[in-house]
Amino acid sequence: MHYLERIKALREDNDLTQEAIGKKLKISQRVYSNYETGQRAIPVEIICELADIYNTSTDYILGRTEDRNK
Repeated sequence: MHYLERIKALREDNDLTQEAIGKKLKISQRVYSNYETGQRAIPVEIICELADIYNTSTDYILGRTEDRNK
């Protein structure tokens, strides 16, 4: 699974909207949407924050492992 698909799946699995996750990350919904669609590169800091929010590892988000546990 590509990491863009993975961040969308994690968001949906946690019943969060793009607006809600944007608020958690202190960014706009539009910026977050651009991350999910690949129109904008995701900064390393945001990947780390997403891993913390979803209680998983950056390796899982990036598709380097299928183990969702931290």
